Amino acid sequence: MIEDLSNQQAVAKLASDGPNEVPEPAFNFFKAIVSRLWEPSAWILEGALVIEVILGKGVQAGFIGLMLGFAAMNGAVQSRRASIVLQRLAHQLMPTISVRRGGQWQLIDAKALVVGDLISLQKGDVIPADVRILTNPINTDESSITGESIAVTHQVGETAFAGTTVLAGSSLAHVTATGRQSRSGKTVSLINQSNAPGHLQRLLGKIIGYLALLDSVLAIIIIGVALLRHADMVRMLPFLAMLFIATIPIAMPSSFAVANAVEARALSGQRVLVSELTGIQEAANLNLLLVDKTGTITSNQPRVVMWKNLSAASDDQLLRLAASATDLRHPSVVDQAIVNLAHQHQLTMLPQQAFQPFDASAGYAEALVGEAATAVRVRVGAFKRLSELATQIPAVTDQLDLAQGRSVAVMVDGVLQGVLILQDQPRADSAAALQSIQRRGVQTVMLTGDNLKTAQAVADTIGLSGQVLTFQNFETRSMSLTQVAGIAEVVPENKLAIVKAMQHAGYVVGMMGDGINDAPALKQAKVGIAVDNATDLAKRSASFILLTGGLTNVIKILDSGHRVYQRMLTWTITKLSRTVELTMLLTIGYLWLGRVPLSLNAMVLVAILNDLVTLVLGTDRTTIRYQPEYWNMARLSKIAGVLATGWTLVGICLMAWARNQSLPAGELSTGLYVYLIFSAMLTILMTRTRKPFWRDRPSCAVTAMITGNCLLTMILALTGWGVAEINIVIIIQIAGIVLLTGCILEGAKKFWQKSESMHNEK
Repeated sequence: MIEDLSNQQAVAKLASDGPNEVPEPAFNFFKAIVSRLWEPSAWILEGALVIEVILGKGVQAGFIGLMLGFAAMNGAVQSRRASIVLQRLAHQLMPTISVRRGGQWQLIDAKALVVGDLISLQKGDVIPADVRILTNPINTDESSITGESIAVTHQVGETAFAGTTVLAGSSLAHVTATGRQSRSGKTVSLINQSNAPGHLQRLLGKIIGYLALLDSVLAIIIIGVALLRHADMVRMLPFLAMLFIATIPIAMPSSFAVANAVEARALSGQRVLVSELTGIQEAANLNLLLVDKTGTITSNQPRVVMWKNLSAASDDQLLRLAASATDLRHPSVVDQAIVNLAHQHQLTMLPQQAFQPFDASAGYAEALVGEAATAVRVRVGAFKRLSELATQIPAVTDQLDLAQGRSVAVMVDGVLQGVLILQDQPRADSAAALQSIQRRGVQTVMLTGDNLKTAQAVADTIGLSGQVLTFQNFETRSMSLTQVAGIAEVVPENKLAIVKAMQHAGYVVGMMGDGINDAPALKQAKVGIAVDNATDLAKRSASFILLTGGLTNVIKILDSGHRVYQRMLTWTITKLSRTVELTMLLTIGYLWLGRVPLSLNAMVLVAILNDLVTLVLGTDRTTIRYQPEYWNMARLSKIAGVLATGWTLVGICLMAWARNQSLPAGELSTGLYVYLIFSAMLTILMTRTRKPFWRDRPSCAVTAMITGNCLLTMILALTGWGVAEINIVIIIQIAGIVLLTGCILEGAKKFWQKSESMHNEK
């Protein structure tokens, strides 16, 4: 008998050694700020600052310093917000482990493990501490600590390390080191902290490249004209530096990380954990969801509705053998159904001399049951698979109605001796949840290992319209995927092929799964969702982890994705239109007026006040659209182009009016500064909704920030602090022009939306 700890010993060790985790170092705000002062964008500003100091322009140097400090502070604040959410999620996504204490097996959080604990490891587990293998060899993936994704075999007596994943085999093991004393020396978590950019970041990375190209072309034009005019090039350099900083969205990665983190925090309060932040924004594009029947559509509480004894043994004898061959350490819902039936018959379990857990690739679990001298080999698994392996099959099996439910066979020493039919009823909320998902434009396809008749009956019950195919027929189908309601006789290894086939057909695929063999499919899908009883490896491969069963939480994921999409869309279109507007006005103004029409101080204020709104944009109210979203570069460019063209033309007219009125250069700069801020704030209000901007109220934080920016701009313009002073009449006139232009652009937006809607209908 392998020794374990008593509950009292475990509690004492936990008190003396501490939990099996390593406290994360506190976020170093000062270090985060300093790191942002040592990067390419900061170097540009720092160079401009040095030039202004050399030229003796203290005020301008002060404003560039303000911009530097704001950019560093803004980046640090955004990083801290995202870091807090990630740390919280990492602790919520700690693995659980089966441990024996006081002779009883129990499931506990990995952080409660102590040295000396006896744990059970099986395929798909993430090893939560350094352990010594006791009973059987296991294969592990040690890429988390070595960087090499090659399977490593650990024999009995060898040590396996915390954070590695069991790829094959099962064994008992003793914990030898926890927390900081383990080889990895860090907390084992299931969170995926990959920094790989999402589809949106990749798209906007291209946009940044285009903006940088536009800035470069315009800078070359300005430099060329300045040389022809024999202008002082040294004095031009700070303006060119600010042009790049003000127009290229350097804060984009942190802004998007925070937008995702805000939703991740909200979802965690709704029993959905986010293990990969970019998965949230991908959920908005989802248009096909592959759903496991068991545990999502059904209640995952199967019960035996029919028990057929095909042998000469008594019913009780055969049922005792079947129950004794179940997994006592990690019982599945099928194991529990068989054991419950045995308990109803008041049967006790026979001792297990050896046990091999259920393996989806084999299709059965196997145990050596009974006293050592008289033990028999019992296999419990899929009827179809054991029928193929059986040396003898009773003829009566042809009379069984396997369409009643899931068929589980019992084989004793190679002879098929019994069949159990299990039924798992659909959850009460499944039909309504599926209808709600489908109303959002997401086609739902059920995946199940059941036979075709059972699968079709379940699909009809829950309202999935279309035909159910076997996996074999799915591969050779001639029908459209829109006619497929489900795929039957699916084994976990088939799911990756199904996901790839759907993606090849042009779908943005979501996948729900629970087992180790589901992990590749969960990783391949754009939106991988691990259900509440999933293995550790499945959870590590997914973007989302549900803490409750059913499909209702999928709706929350979809809605969360749409909110992030809308906020990012607002940020993107606003940034694009503002960038084109600013660069064109500065370039045209320089070519026309012979000077940069916006002072350096005003340019710094425009950059800071515009970026301030991004701090709170993640809190904005949104309207969820009941159809998948698509990031279309041409569409984005068209919307931003219309807005930029409108604002730029009005800005040129404003400069022409100022020149006609012989307004001093300083007052023209301030007037243009006021116009740029007012138009930018109104653009945010216009792009955040499909309704007219005056009919859709933003969040309190966004409203307060926009109002604060406008008031601060008016105060600076009226008092002449940092910019030239102008009178209230000019400010009111500019405000009126901006509102009038906004109303005209709203009309253009409405016309464009109507044209787009008619095009989609066609």
